[in-house]
Amino acid sequence: METTAPTPDNADRGAGEGGRLLLLDGHSLAYRAFFALPVENFSTTDGQPTNAVYGFTSMLINVLRDEQPTHVAVAFDRSEPTFRHEQYADYKAGRAKAPDEFRSQVSLIFEVLDALRIPRLSVPGYEADDIIATLASQASAQGMQTLVVTGDRDAFQLVNEHVTVLYPVRGVSELVRYDPAKVAEKYGVPPERYRELAALVGETSDNLPGVPGVGPKTAAKWLTQYGDLDGLVRNADKLKGKAGAALREHLPQVLRNHQINKLDCAVPLEVGPAQLRLGQWDREEIHTLFDTLQFRVLRERLYATLSAVEPEAEEGFAVELTRLEPGALAAWLAEHAGRAGERVGLAVTGRWGRGTGEVDALAVATASGAAVYVEPAELGEADERALAEWLADPHRPKAIHDAKGPMLALAARGMTLAGVTSDTALAAYLALPGQRTFDLGDLVLRYLHKELREHAEPGGQLTIDGIADDDAARELAVRARAVLELAEALDRDLERRGAARLLHEVELPLTGVLAAMERAGIAVDVDHFIQLSASLGGQAKDTEQQAHAAVGHEFNLGSPKQVQQVLFEELGLPKTKRTKTGYTTDSEALNSLRAKSDHPVLEHILRWREVAKLKSIVDSLIPMAAEDGRIHTTFNQMVAATGRLSSTDPNLQNIPIRTAEGRQIREGFVVGEGYECLLTADYSQIELRIMAHLSGDEALIEAFTSGADFHTITASRVFGLPPEQIDGELRARIKAMNYGLAYGLSPFGLASQLGITPDEARVLMEEYFQQFGGVRDYLQGVVRRARQDGYTETILGRRRYLPDLTSDNRQRREMAERMALNAPIQGSAADIIKVASLRVDRALRERGLASRMLLQVHDELVFEVAPGELEELKELVREQMTGAYELRAPLEVAMGTGRTWQQAGH
Repeated sequence: METTAPTPDNADRGAGEGGRLLLLDGHSLAYRAFFALPVENFSTTDGQPTNAVYGFTSMLINVLRDEQPTHVAVAFDRSEPTFRHEQYADYKAGRAKAPDEFRSQVSLIFEVLDALRIPRLSVPGYEADDIIATLASQASAQGMQTLVVTGDRDAFQLVNEHVTVLYPVRGVSELVRYDPAKVAEKYGVPPERYRELAALVGETSDNLPGVPGVGPKTAAKWLTQYGDLDGLVRNADKLKGKAGAALREHLPQVLRNHQINKLDCAVPLEVGPAQLRLGQWDREEIHTLFDTLQFRVLRERLYATLSAVEPEAEEGFAVELTRLEPGALAAWLAEHAGRAGERVGLAVTGRWGRGTGEVDALAVATASGAAVYVEPAELGEADERALAEWLADPHRPKAIHDAKGPMLALAARGMTLAGVTSDTALAAYLALPGQRTFDLGDLVLRYLHKELREHAEPGGQLTIDGIADDDAARELAVRARAVLELAEALDRDLERRGAARLLHEVELPLTGVLAAMERAGIAVDVDHFIQLSASLGGQAKDTEQQAHAAVGHEFNLGSPKQVQQVLFEELGLPKTKRTKTGYTTDSEALNSLRAKSDHPVLEHILRWREVAKLKSIVDSLIPMAAEDGRIHTTFNQMVAATGRLSSTDPNLQNIPIRTAEGRQIREGFVVGEGYECLLTADYSQIELRIMAHLSGDEALIEAFTSGADFHTITASRVFGLPPEQIDGELRARIKAMNYGLAYGLSPFGLASQLGITPDEARVLMEEYFQQFGGVRDYLQGVVRRARQDGYTETILGRRRYLPDLTSDNRQRREMAERMALNAPIQGSAADIIKVASLRVDRALRERGLASRMLLQVHDELVFEVAPGELEELKELVREQMTGAYELRAPLEVAMGTGRTWQQAGH
């Protein structure tokens, strides 16, 4: 028997005296979840399907929350034949093979259960519902209530006063409770007769055919009339009509069904109900696994749902919070937060975003627990001045959680936040780069094993003076105290991980630079966007009409179902990949279809989607313009595991540049009033230069330093031709290779990009490595070292942890290997552009220039140039960007200027 149940030493000895046992049919529920959630909508950024594990985990969290079980287990089927196959060789015959996308997720569900410390059970020769039946009968005998969650109706035969079945409808998002009354209402027979009704009706999924023409109503009527199946069999000759004749003809089949669908309540198990107590889940394992699966929302729901299973911490934070008299703030800050080198905790509440904000309150707490709470809007002139001076003093070290928002809010009040020596959210991001959210309460539990609450003294009195009735003040003071203590723990962790310098020299100072860029924003021409939206709308309409004309009738191009019907049923085009909702019609599938069919509707659908997407981008930009005529995006430092910045509201990194219409969108971003033009500066081929530097491949480095076109030179070496004979196709192949290797591209991926076979792609890669053997050795070494160390590192020591490098799941292991190839190069590029931003910002301030940096988009910086400063700014930017890091393939910067972002391109 396979089991992950707790040992008897951990068993609840009192379980027999009561309790609530939750039993789940693992495969049944996972399979339902798989088909309920579109696989194309649920996968990690690296391609691992997650719809089944997401749906299963979501359902599990909900049922744990709603039912509050004391004991729990999940039963799984096994691949070996069961005793039912011995009785009936065709049992479950004809079932379709489970899709590969589903099978790759079963091990992930196992990992979720293991991290949650939920036992999973399976026994050779038995099915999951036999295990459930055995445990349910044992639990009933011990006085426990049992809840069975399953999509297998055979479980209805278990229902009694102690056992309730929760049956999923609409995938697994809604569960219907089946007690004895509900079973009788639904099927017309009590639960103890359900097995007999199923024997008569049959079960298609198990390949158990029923009596032809006999449905549940007829079967229920017969069983009610004759008492049970035995009575019905004895009186079969009395039944009239076709149904009676059919029963008599198929009686052996009915009796066989009745024998096979009986659940075995005596499965030999190594654990019993008492040993299935719901234990404390492992926070570290959940973080690691949910980071890998990118389950941010589920993690938050899990914490909210299961935190009370078993207290993870008894201790809180003690603070001595004093209400200050008017004019006393300066003295308090001087006494408690004015000692040189002694860091204090700072917590701020308010609202921020779109380049501005508003402060409601802030609290300052010291290591001794002394704390003060202030509401800036209520301060007198002297106190506000004292607060502003203290906040702006770089020699008064402060710890804060997620500093950029408070910086924006304080700036809106005319205050500057300086002296931040620790941002606990940023520090946690560097320590845990795969995590997507950095909640203070969770980090406090994780690092300090404390709750984010006040700590009561033994006598039960909280150590808060004067304002015990002010919940908001107490909560904020506790946050400030917690941030300070958490900062100390994270400092130690970052030292251990080698990331302390990255925090203090790059990420922390960058926060202020990003806040300044968000405050500045970038000017936009709203009228241009409005006209462009109308133009794109017209193009979309024209393309839609062309698609209708191509097939001879109207249909909704935005409806996958209608597009499927047109392409595969009406036009009979070659089938694409099968999904639950039909054959996929995503862009990749339609582009593949175009290679097999020249039907014009394919081109029209793809064009319509492209134009509709561009229009949606334009339409989203129009309301983003603030009263100052500028768009103020929000830069995110703590999203990408590689260290790359992202932006939201709007996502300026999503503004397309490869198409003419996309470039028209950039025409709407313009130079602001009082400035001369926009300047753009971006690194040329930075990932490839980093790959050359890290690999040390002399031939690759020489290709960069030759001054000729890099892709042409590398193609010349690979194909053994002089550069002048390298045509566009050969150059394109090697360009795809150059960038593909930097991004962990496989032969299959390269083949897909170039439209060649995987074997041809493999030969091309071999030819490439013959010329650039250092690259091959470097790439192999990266994966080998990462597997040994558990992480990769960038040139500045930014780590990406890859636990899946040693996974038993081949698909996940290969994905981790691709990430190991990609992370050092992409992460190093992220490091360099951040260092460049810091150097440029510092140089601008030192020279006293009025020009300002507005955006960082991928490897590009965008500036607004003050009158008369263009040449000096260009010189400054080039010097600071090329000097950001010394690579063996030196950094190069391309620049452009213009009235609009598009015109400033190069």
